Amino acid sequence: MNGSVLAWALPITLTMLALSMLMVTVRLLIGPSAQDRILALDCLYMLGMYVMLTLSIYYDSSAYFEAALLIALLGFVSTTAMAKFLLRGEVIE
Repeated sequence: MNGSVLAWALPITLTMLALSMLMVTVRLLIGPSAQDRILALDCLYMLGMYVMLTLSIYYDSSAYFEAALLIALLGFVSTTAMAKFLLRGEVIE
C-alpha cells in the first residue's frame, strides 16, 4: 500500500469518520427530543459500520466486513424497534 492513493486517503477517511462520530455523540447527548436521539443513534451505527469497512480495506482483511454486516443488522433492528416504541405514544425521557 506504500505510494498509493490509499496510503493517505484511508487515514484521512478514518479521521473524518471519527470526527463525525464525535459530533453525532454530542447530538445524542444534548439533542432536545427523543426523535433527535434516535436519529443520532441511527447515524452512529452507520458511521461505525463505515469505520469497519474502511478498516477492512486498510488492513486487507475480510473479517471486518462480517463485523460491519453485524452492526448493520443490529442497528436496523434497534432503530425499527425504537420507532415502533415511539409510535405507540410513549416518550423516552
